[in-house]
Amino acid sequence: MPLLTRIRGPRDLDRLSPEQLDQLAAEIRTFLVDAVSKTGGHLGPNLGVVELTIALHRVFESPKDKVLWDTGHQSYVHKLLTGRQDFAKLKMKGGLSGYPSQAESEHDVIENSHASTVLGWADGLAKANEVLKRDDHVVAVIGDGALTGGMAWEALNNIAAAKDRPLVIVVNDNERSYAPTIGGLANHLATLRTTDGYERFLAKGKDLLERTPVVGKPLYETLHGAKKGLKDFIAPQGMFEDLGLKYVGPIDGHDIEALESALTRAKRFGGPVIVHCLTEKGRGYQPALADEADRFHAVGKIHPDTGLPVSTSGLDWTSVFGEEMVKLGKEREDIVAITAAMLQPVGLDKFAKAFPERVYDVGIAEQHAAVSAAGLATGGLHPVFAVYATFLNRAFDQVLMDVALHKCGVTFVLDRAGVTGTDGASHNGMWDMSILQVVPDLRIAAPRDADQVRAQLREAVAVEDAPTVVRFSKGAVGPAVQAVGRIGGMDVLRKADAELPHSLKGMGGAPTDVLLVSVGALAPMCLEIADLLDAQGISTTVVDPRWVKPVDEALAPLAETHRVVVTVEDNSRVGGVGSAVAQALRDAGVDVPLRDFGIPPRFLDHASRNEVMAEIGLTAPDIARQVTGLVAKLDGKYDSEAAVEPARD
Repeated sequence: MPLLTRIRGPRDLDRLSPEQLDQLAAEIRTFLVDAVSKTGGHLGPNLGVVELTIALHRVFESPKDKVLWDTGHQSYVHKLLTGRQDFAKLKMKGGLSGYPSQAESEHDVIENSHASTVLGWADGLAKANEVLKRDDHVVAVIGDGALTGGMAWEALNNIAAAKDRPLVIVVNDNERSYAPTIGGLANHLATLRTTDGYERFLAKGKDLLERTPVVGKPLYETLHGAKKGLKDFIAPQGMFEDLGLKYVGPIDGHDIEALESALTRAKRFGGPVIVHCLTEKGRGYQPALADEADRFHAVGKIHPDTGLPVSTSGLDWTSVFGEEMVKLGKEREDIVAITAAMLQPVGLDKFAKAFPERVYDVGIAEQHAAVSAAGLATGGLHPVFAVYATFLNRAFDQVLMDVALHKCGVTFVLDRAGVTGTDGASHNGMWDMSILQVVPDLRIAAPRDADQVRAQLREAVAVEDAPTVVRFSKGAVGPAVQAVGRIGGMDVLRKADAELPHSLKGMGGAPTDVLLVSVGALAPMCLEIADLLDAQGISTTVVDPRWVKPVDEALAPLAETHRVVVTVEDNSRVGGVGSAVAQALRDAGVDVPLRDFGIPPRFLDHASRNEVMAEIGLTAPDIARQVTGLVAKLDGKYDSEAAVEPARD
């Protein structure tokens, strides 16, 4: 019987022998490759933390002890060891989340999918333990680039200030430029550094030598310097110890016995301790190890033997942007690119290959990226900062007070905007068009297809006196949606059919029923809505504003020729494009009923994009049904004040 099937909780690990622990680690890797190849997910990071996770759960007593993960995509092994071994629907509706989830298990403390926050959480939990006089332990596992984020260092500054507040920080270091350090000397030095006896020994040695005539003090300083240099050579702890944090390591992150020894020492120390573990991303799976780009950081469905994709999709939004960036780079020497540790995922890898001296990877530091972009723009360049839409939230203050206030020509390209689905609540790009509405002079483009990505990116980088934003969806991009006309800066995608039957025809001057304002990638769905309304005898004009901020001046006069305005966006309804259009109509004195459709103000569970859209009622049949009811009400009250039912969340 496989060992893994016997593990129902962390304490089941206690009875296993060292040989059985190694067997369990091998079984877990086999399980991960088999399971994740069927569903897709974060494979490489989890293959690298197998032994580390086993050791953590043997040394600490979750859920009493709090084990926190940053980022949470490295928590698959943690799930397996805490009773969650059904990965058949990983990241799918009704299945396990790809991150820790409080709804899944008492062992999941935080749903941490945005990097560099775990140390702040750990600091707060440790302080709570201190105030409430609990003996619980707090363990923060941080790695995979998360230490490049400024929030992590803000937290370290606070953690180090409390010398006697227990907190264990496990640095999961899978940087491939490091070689695992194995040996008794490093282990022995780590033991000494985390004992009060070592500190007393140093103090006594200093007193003894300083009381020795003539040679005592110089000899102590010489030996102290040599000791410090030796320790730094064996274990690069200097930076952490200078902050006042005890340092253990580096530890071979695939040696369970060494890990348990280090974690046990850290657990009983009684203050903040760094445990530095060297791990290998993708360990045990040759296709991952052979992937020079990111060691299979995240994969779709793949063949488990070869690691090759099971199927290939068509052209995707990200690659369209990436290819156009290369063309712009050839045309304009002032264009530079910025990424926050996501060169490939945001499509800048081709630009980096063509112009290596004009791309800057700042690490997981979106705030710094935005301010640095302002500096680049002030210095005479035009920076393009490509980032997932959900991660720009972290740099809002910098967009507002550094970029916009200084009228810097910076272009923010937001990948994975709108509903992204399987990565869950934190990764849906559903807030950008709301939070950015308040930024003066900032302009937002929402391309509907690949042609518009290319065109609007060029329009964006042509702006030198204000920030611009270009946002697009995740995954495959559909066929081009051709415009049939232009009104102001807006593309007309469909004109109302003059021959549609309607009860008002013949009355003279009767307006078209519906002006449908389509935002970005939802254009095909909006045309489908128009077809469904057409079948009900409801005349519809469909426009794509292209630039949704500011609202096009031509929209209000156009709205005045329609009986109702409907906006459809893949962004929160609160403060989004619909709200901006409503305000623009009020300011223009256009009193036309408006109905806005978008994402309700709640966190959305992980599921496919289509499933999420159906759940929130953002589908063509749902919207057409409600608009039909609205028009029917207007027909019955054409000479009186229109009563519009409230929008459904």
